[in-house]
Amino acid sequence: MPRRHRRLDDVGPLDEERARRGLPAVQQWTDGEWAVRTVPAGAAVKTYRCPGCDHEVKAGVAHIVAWPADGRGDLGDRRHWHTACWRARDRRGPTRRGGRGATGSW
Repeated sequence: MPRRHRRLDDVGPLDEERARRGLPAVQQWTDGEWAVRTVPAGAAVKTYRCPGCDHEVKAGVAHIVAWPADGRGDLGDRRHWHTACWRARDRRGPTRRGGRGATGSW
């Protein structure tokens, strides 16, 4: 059976912001499932507070953004983590003011 050729305008416009950010991956941790997206250094334009170490994630630093994947929250529940802090979160929990920890509370 021959393939149907699609015209480029059938696809719709490219959402450049979404293409730059990428799609989130879902990761399973002891405290549930998390939607996780890597933010490349070029796309990191703001400074955030890492919930893992309570230090700043400065603009221009590649990092991880994570939020609950099971619908427990909304976009306001996103947290920006240093990549190393996110990977070590099972060994050392978030700081007191840092956010959602292994206990399930923000």
